[in-house]
Amino acid sequence: MDTTNHPTDPKADLRFYLQSARDALLWKLEGLPEYDVRRPLTPTGTNLLGLVKHAAGVELGYLGDTFGRPSGEKLSWLEDGAETNADMWANADESRGQIVELYRRAWAHADATIEALALDTVGTVPWWPSGRNEVTLHHAVVRVLADTHRHAGHADIVRELLDGAVGMNESNDSMPPGDSKWWEHYRSRLERTAREADDDA
Repeated sequence: MDTTNHPTDPKADLRFYLQSARDALLWKLEGLPEYDVRRPLTPTGTNLLGLVKHAAGVELGYLGDTFGRPSGEKLSWLEDGAETNADMWANADESRGQIVELYRRAWAHADATIEALALDTVGTVPWWPSGRNEVTLHHAVVRVLADTHRHAGHADIVRELLDGAVGMNESNDSMPPGDSKWWEHYRSRLERTAREADDDA
């Protein structure tokens, strides 16, 4: 980003990169049937819709409750008796539309917090240990931004495992050019190199 002739706006920078991660995460759901957005693709159950559900809760917590700005959203996975990891997958009665809309409301609420408060505003994270639970808004936004990009990366891999679709967003796949034959050759070369390195170890 060239900022030579333009003064930087830290909030705008943070929101730009946070929004790019949000958009990437939602884009990974597009065009998939209901089963595929929910099915676990790793031994620990990572699935696309669960990543979106989790991201919604992260935004509402760190960029809402932490700064005394509760959203009013009722999150079932925070209720007494909720199942462990309940924010990482969707029940059959939780529709894709409901979770996507929850996420959109969560990021609107988070954006309103970022807009309303100075970056050096101090908040208290309710679920962190007392005495070590104060954070600035700047810290909280960076934390959410990093978490969202991390999960967008998870979604990249899960989506590729599902149907081979890759890319950063609809208009920029950020991948080197190559048809399926090129990629097959490339992957085979990496496999051979890995085996050779293992044999030499």
